[in-house]
Amino acid sequence: MRSLVTRAWEDLRLAASTRAVWVGFLGSLGILLGSLSPAYLPQASPIWDVLRDLGIDGATTKWVGTIATLVGLSLLLESWFRLRPARRRAAGAPQLRHWAVLAIISAPMLVGPPIFSHDAYSYAAHGWLIHNGLNPYQVGPGILPGYFADQVAWVWRETTAPYGPLALWMSHGIVILAGFDPYLSAVLMRVPALIGVILIGVTVPRIAKRVGVDPAAASWFAVLNPILVIDFIGGAHNDAQMTGLMLAGILVTMKMRRWWLGAILVGVAASIKQPAFLVAVALPFLVAPWTSWRPRAVAWAALRALSSLAVAVAVFAAISVVSGLGFGWINAINVPGMVDTVSPFTVVGYLIQFPVNWITGDPTGRAAVVALKGIGSVMSMLGIVYFAYRHLGRRPLHFLSYSFIWFALCVPALHSWYLLWGAVLLPMTKPSTRALRGAIVATVVLLGFNAMNFGIRNGAWMMVLILFGAAYWTMHTHELSQPMDAGGDGPRPREKDQSPTP
Repeated sequence: MRSLVTRAWEDLRLAASTRAVWVGFLGSLGILLGSLSPAYLPQASPIWDVLRDLGIDGATTKWVGTIATLVGLSLLLESWFRLRPARRRAAGAPQLRHWAVLAIISAPMLVGPPIFSHDAYSYAAHGWLIHNGLNPYQVGPGILPGYFADQVAWVWRETTAPYGPLALWMSHGIVILAGFDPYLSAVLMRVPALIGVILIGVTVPRIAKRVGVDPAAASWFAVLNPILVIDFIGGAHNDAQMTGLMLAGILVTMKMRRWWLGAILVGVAASIKQPAFLVAVALPFLVAPWTSWRPRAVAWAALRALSSLAVAVAVFAAISVVSGLGFGWINAINVPGMVDTVSPFTVVGYLIQFPVNWITGDPTGRAAVVALKGIGSVMSMLGIVYFAYRHLGRRPLHFLSYSFIWFALCVPALHSWYLLWGAVLLPMTKPSTRALRGAIVATVVLLGFNAMNFGIRNGAWMMVLILFGAAYWTMHTHELSQPMDAGGDGPRPREKDQSPTP
């Protein structure tokens, strides 16, 4: 035990002696300061009273908060690039333990309000509903007027909960733990989120090692990814628990060679957020690949996949029944899509809507957005079928990573944290340097979009432009200006097609 503590202390000390780690810490601190300003707090937050007492609740403070947030985001990106294992290896610097780096960088976010999202306030309101004997699958937070409901974004106040029953009961437990304080309940939603992040941090390097990928490189991309830091830790999204349990199911299956054990964990993950069910389909092929398209082989593969899915569904159903909440989440399955986001299909719909509205003089162009959202949903399913055909049998981790990323891009509601479902497995697919570079650029773009929403809402157009300039300079300096083989984490030789043979 003493040696374990000593080793952990040495890991923290080494991380704390690294300048790039403190650059990330300052970035998180800047984002924290911005989240405490009028620039981002919900109107019902008790922090407003403190700001008014201090006389810093005006437009100037909002601008200062916006600047602090955007500068913090730039520093967080700069830190991420500097901490890349290949860069440190090339410089002869010692490799860092990524849990220690993450602990230092994310520390400021642990004490502030939810970052870049108000979903945690919805979680708290759902827990409050359960405590008052109401089912969040049947009524929205607005049914109980008060601070819990007032903290929730107006668009979600009358909608029912789309989350799994375990997520709702965890929210109820956190509300009790917080002493029924609305704001503290939202902040403490980070407790289950941190458990999910710990699971991710433990499982990613171990899965990477089992498939022949550098654990340090995989942890850098997945565990230290700024989207994870901001959305899973800062935003307290319950996707963190779902993702951590999914990865735990994968690791248990690979280690124990028993797919049904992994399927049990996947069923628990799905009781937090339902997309986790997809993992159950792939688990049997981590134990024994599917290598032939002969009818008997296909039938056996289908039986194995459906059996694994059945175990996960049975666990999910048991949790749903025991919770007493039932299966009402089905009625709210379209709730996330109520808000327009930068989903590619939604963006294309808007590009059609604007000229149609201008030509016709009425809002009929909105039909294009609705139609494109529907097309995106269909394309998401077709893409998963395609990836199953190409990868499920012999490369199940490829199937999961690509399918989750494709699904997140196609569904009507695209949020940066959705992409983490598949991104945490992307290093295990041994991507080429070009593909990895694309994923890094996507990370920067998505964070830039979050910042753009933040800045524009507060009238800080100029600061948004400066941020984009700083982000591009950082990305160009550390990534785009480097030769395609300079990353050190790639390039990878293209694998021969190993899909099932006829």
